[in-house]
Amino acid sequence: MGRAFEYRKARKFKRWGNMARVFTRLGKEITIAAKAGGGDPDTNPKLRLLIQNARSENMPKENVDRAIKRAFEKDTSDYKEIVYEGYAPHGVALVIETATDNHQRTVANIRSYFNKLGGSLGTQGMLDFLFDRKCCFRVAKKEGLDLEELELSLIDYGVEELFEDEDGLIVIYAEFQAFGPIQKYLEDNGFEIKSFQFERIPNDTKEVTDQEREDVERVIERLEEDDDVTNVFHNMR
Repeated sequence: MGRAFEYRKARKFKRWGNMARVFTRLGKEITIAAKAGGGDPDTNPKLRLLIQNARSENMPKENVDRAIKRAFEKDTSDYKEIVYEGYAPHGVALVIETATDNHQRTVANIRSYFNKLGGSLGTQGMLDFLFDRKCCFRVAKKEGLDLEELELSLIDYGVEELFEDEDGLIVIYAEFQAFGPIQKYLEDNGFEIKSFQFERIPNDTKEVTDQEREDVERVIERLEEDDDVTNVFHNMR
């Protein structure tokens, strides 16, 4: 097992603060996906994956339907996905993914969190060298499945790592651009995709003391509390 697996083990992200916040953020992602590729999950693979994510979080069907419908309302909020980058205290790099209908509000909030807690907001793209963007599938394991055979079958699709996690699910990591072909292979071969996400995995990590870790986690927690923030990635070891 390689770097992605080790990072996944070490990166103990807290779950979003409450169910309402989970549903709000999933709803934004569903709306954005429906705007981009249409509201029919049968013809919009990304929307199909996000609906599965919603099911895994027990998001009610009416919430999902409402998020899809919102994408085609004339007066709907125009959500956009925007990425911010910066440094927390002690030189720890942060990449913040957001889904927002008000860029000025979001950037002002994020800048204030950095300023109050000892970090600094940088420019977009400045940390591209430090993080590799990956796609990650978590898939139900079929009875009698040979993981090595599955990995061999998926190598040509760009899969880099494949393993069984502590919950008995198959975890698949691949390059960001490979998510479409991998999704098609899994669906065509009868695999049940439990969840899907994009991750940013650092290719170099920074060692910190316990006190420094607390300082960094304070910034991360404040960012994750913001309703516009969907993910925060860091390179803290």
